[in-house]
Amino acid sequence: MTAAPAPAPWTERPVEVGLVGAGPWARAMHARVLGAGPETRLTAVWARRAEAARETAAPYAAHVASGFEELLDHCEAVAFAVPPAVQAELAPLAAKRGKDLLLEKPLGPDLAAARRVADAVAEAGVVSQLVLTKRYHPATRAFLEAARSFDVVGARSCYLHGAFLEGEFATGWRLEHGALLDLGPHLLDLLDAAIGPVAAVRATGDPRRWVELTCEHENGAVSQASLSGSVAVPRALTRVELFGAGEPLVYDTAGLDHEECWPVLRRDFATAVRTRTPTPVDAGRGLYLQSLLDRVVHG
Repeated sequence: MTAAPAPAPWTERPVEVGLVGAGPWARAMHARVLGAGPETRLTAVWARRAEAARETAAPYAAHVASGFEELLDHCEAVAFAVPPAVQAELAPLAAKRGKDLLLEKPLGPDLAAARRVADAVAEAGVVSQLVLTKRYHPATRAFLEAARSFDVVGARSCYLHGAFLEGEFATGWRLEHGALLDLGPHLLDLLDAAIGPVAAVRATGDPRRWVELTCEHENGAVSQASLSGSVAVPRALTRVELFGAGEPLVYDTAGLDHEECWPVLRRDFATAVRTRTPTPVDAGRGLYLQSLLDRVVHG
């Protein structure tokens, strides 16, 4: 007789998550996904704009906190949907209170800030997970699995869109730092995971217009990455092509439904929290990616 499968770790008690931030991304992704359950429950929202926090919390009957400390009193985990500098300031405080963390990329505005976040997570022993969106799509996971057995000689990739030209995502920190800080973590993560650790990286161009990265991997492969958030394309383009002795291995997000990412992200985070199991895309991974970005900026 086959034994019944073990119950999911959130069956008895969804993870209670507080959300920091009430901007477009907080409303469109974080609040909506965390509030959908069953693995998580949105229990509180705090933002520096109180009215925005109320609007974000209302559909989920979440508590509207008057301050960050009050938010921490109403949750067991914290999700951040704020600029990198704000996340780097507040995430260590949440970790010290023993709160598990759902973190945005990049961890911080620079390497020193990112290291403070990662160190706080490690010292507190809390669970952390990065919202590297594409990592949670089944197609991405299938590509990375196939890449394990692919002998890569060289690779080229791109992440291009026009969101910095206008609209609600043309925000201050994105316009200041450009595609390198915003899009760079996504593409560097995919190249590093598909090919192998990056030993060296250099860049040409202007991150606020178009920047071209060349990565040398520890296994000798060379990859290139084109990044821009300031080009008028009909839709966002994310593509990775691996080349070797056989047919190229190609990953392309054209036609993928990003809605498939969110249930996976939510389930992965809840499982990690309830089982106290580290995730592969945690604050340590975020610090590594930030170290690559720092090499680009400072050589």
